[in-house]
Amino acid sequence: MKQTIKPGSVPDAWNPEALYTKAQRYAERIYQPDVEDWEKALWAGLSLELLARSALANVNPALLADVSDKNWQSLFSALGFNPTESKFSPKSLAITDVLRRLGSIFLAFTQENESFCSLHIGKRNAELHSGDPIFNGLPVSSWQPKYYRACLILLATMQLKLEDYIGGVEAATATKLIAAAADDSAKAVKGDVTAHATVWTSKGKEEQDSLIGQAQAWALRHVGHRVKCPSCNSVALVGGEPIGSPHTKLSDDEIVETHEFLPTHFECVACGLKISGLSKLDVMKLGDRFKKTSTYSAAEFYAPDNEYEGYDDDNNEPM
Repeated sequence: MKQTIKPGSVPDAWNPEALYTKAQRYAERIYQPDVEDWEKALWAGLSLELLARSALANVNPALLADVSDKNWQSLFSALGFNPTESKFSPKSLAITDVLRRLGSIFLAFTQENESFCSLHIGKRNAELHSGDPIFNGLPVSSWQPKYYRACLILLATMQLKLEDYIGGVEAATATKLIAAAADDSAKAVKGDVTAHATVWTSKGKEEQDSLIGQAQAWALRHVGHRVKCPSCNSVALVGGEPIGSPHTKLSDDEIVETHEFLPTHFECVACGLKISGLSKLDVMKLGDRFKKTSTYSAAEFYAPDNEYEGYDDDNNEPM
């Protein structure tokens, strides 16, 4: 018996490498310094769906084809054959079905991973197709560790690593975020915060006002990201370690240098609360990355030892 019709190359619509490359392009936008928090969440939703589809197509592209309407042309196309239908447009599975199939095929892709992916991609759809700015005000730390965890598992099904997907620098940061989110022992920090809050409320108003003033003056003199203390609501500082290299751009004849930091410690001089470690900061919603921005004249940037004076650093920019 001889096969008279043979399949050709799988079209990009179903091709796992094409889907992966597109997912990677979108993922790269997440950690660019000029991207705002809401936009990071949007790019994450776009890249996550494509990565999931790539992982399923890598098993077999035919698994992506939607045959629910009894139209077999999409399946025919996914198998590498030229569709016979006029004005053919490939129709793939809904993302919920893609995620469900991945969970059935790969045990490492758990129900928790599936639920997060469905929820985040659903929010992305609301962002794109409604007037609801659903990602506004959403802390990056509330979704990014879960996003990277899902990516890690999906990439492993294709024998890829986070380094392959987002590069070594960002992959190292992602690994720390995943580990911090998985550290249940970090939740004990809530007891420390409550204890400091109890001591704070026992102080008189005059003493509190004096300590708040000291904290405001201290925060201006020291380098860090200014936040509100979870115990006393005074101005406090989060410090961190730099991520990668600074990003430099020219703006209105000045040079703006921006560097991202991953939080590592917190201190409030008003109530004395100190927190060390990303996992504990994450529990108290202090784990979001922050930026340090410095503005220079061209002369100062290229000749830092001359007479020109630079502007003060702004370490309190929202991501």
